[in-house]
Amino acid sequence: MGELAGILRSQPEIALFLVLAIGYAVGQIPFGPIQLGGICGTLIAALVVGQLGIHLDDSVKNLFFMLFIFALGYAGGPQFFANLDAKGLRLGLLCLVEVVVVLALVLGATFFLSLDQGTAAGLMAGAATESAVVGTATDAISKLALPLADIRQLQANVVTAYSITYVFGLIAIVVATSQIFPLLLRVDLRAEADRLWKTMGGGSDEPDAASATPEMIGRVFLVTVGRGRTVGELTAIFGGHASIERVMRRGQSLAVEPMLRLQAFDQVLAIGRRSVLVNVAELLGREFANTTAFDTVVETTEVVVNRREWFDRELHELQDAPLPPGVQIVGLTRDGNAMPLLHDVKLQRGDVLKLYGPVLDVARALPLIGDRVVESTHSNISYAAMGILLGVFIGGFSVKLGGIPFSLGTGGGALLTGLVFGWYQSKNPHRLSVPPEALALMKDLGLATFIACVGLASGPQALALVKKFGIALPLVGVAVAVVPASISLFIGHRLLKLEAPVLLGAIAGQQCSTPALSAVQNAAGNATPLLGYTITYAISNVVLPLMGPLIVALAGLVAHAAK
Repeated sequence: MGELAGILRSQPEIALFLVLAIGYAVGQIPFGPIQLGGICGTLIAALVVGQLGIHLDDSVKNLFFMLFIFALGYAGGPQFFANLDAKGLRLGLLCLVEVVVVLALVLGATFFLSLDQGTAAGLMAGAATESAVVGTATDAISKLALPLADIRQLQANVVTAYSITYVFGLIAIVVATSQIFPLLLRVDLRAEADRLWKTMGGGSDEPDAASATPEMIGRVFLVTVGRGRTVGELTAIFGGHASIERVMRRGQSLAVEPMLRLQAFDQVLAIGRRSVLVNVAELLGREFANTTAFDTVVETTEVVVNRREWFDRELHELQDAPLPPGVQIVGLTRDGNAMPLLHDVKLQRGDVLKLYGPVLDVARALPLIGDRVVESTHSNISYAAMGILLGVFIGGFSVKLGGIPFSLGTGGGALLTGLVFGWYQSKNPHRLSVPPEALALMKDLGLATFIACVGLASGPQALALVKKFGIALPLVGVAVAVVPASISLFIGHRLLKLEAPVLLGAIAGQQCSTPALSAVQNAAGNATPLLGYTITYAISNVVLPLMGPLIVALAGLVAHAAK
């Protein structure tokens, strides 16, 4: 062990990757319905390994945090700005409840438990299960007019308080949203979700149908029983879920028009959903095996919704009216989440639709909706670097609010520029920028490395904080997680009149808790909670990190007043 400790001290980069490997492995271990996740697992591993006195250069920590916070804003920018409308601001009331109540509870705990600024910030980050607050708060602490030793102690307290309260806050919000809140609402959550699903046009009772993409196929039929039918009659029978794309008669291709009447031994190519085409043989005739004469090429492509006339319109309006008959909507993604393909789902700016159909028909459909999503594995490093550079510049400005010096810091500045740059990319998806896979890597690796660095540096001081506050911090962490969620439950049910699945999803979103969403979806049996989650998550995921510098400033005033 002595030799291993010596190697890790002399080559701290080895300790970094050791912590990442152990942390993500621990984070994937399920504890009933709960997983700690890679970030919390990494922090725990870093605190343990950090007892050996390993320290990485601060520049490593700062670099990876800037990558993470910019990518966080970049990925969330389109949905954040898209939700600044009447509906988004209506659900945004729950995010306001989250911020105000969490701040009040943390400041109250700061006063009565004599918490320092670091512990207060860590309590907020952990109980609200928002890891980004750790970065913005430690960045704000680094700018305090204090000796270096005191700054490092406060930063260590942020990490330790976060690690303690995160676990308890996570468990509390998961259990509350999926188990306790449905009882308080006196509803059968599964029955309510099923009713909402059917009301909004859902066609299957299978839980997996909430997220499964319908299988699109093409089939060729030899007309026998269907002679005399017109293409228009068949199109009406298909109900918009399939279309006739080609008709061959004695080796010649005919123009496909609604009035075209089929004759015996015509060969017909139909494209659409499997559930529809499986019964077409009864209408036309047997399936025809020789398809060499049919050279129709189909494609699946994605398009971002940025035509104003479709904002806040229902999905079925787009499918039923302007799209060519051969084009089907087979997927809807919002803020990285696969949304249920319900008829009544309202489209938002920045939604990504997956279209399936013949190449020429899809090409005609794209400009009706928005712009084709550029499929590329190349990242525009210059674009991302300019965003981060501008964010660091903005974060350096400081203003006084009520006599309190307040600045966004490099983290808050990079978050804001990330939002703007991501929004611009959503408006111009045809231009090469940073692909989603690269953003995901920037977020995961950036935050994990930042957490590992501060955890390693905080290891020696962690035990002192645990001994000082004992069980008080976990209990306060549970309160900070549950109290704002309970207030939102009352407001959402009594004032906003939200359906139970949507409300519980929105509460999971205001807490930025993906595990809570998963638990609610499992309890609901379908994906209807996503309808509330995506809006509050997009707002809270931006607003909560900005609270890091604010809680550091306010906790300092409260701590001074308590002395």
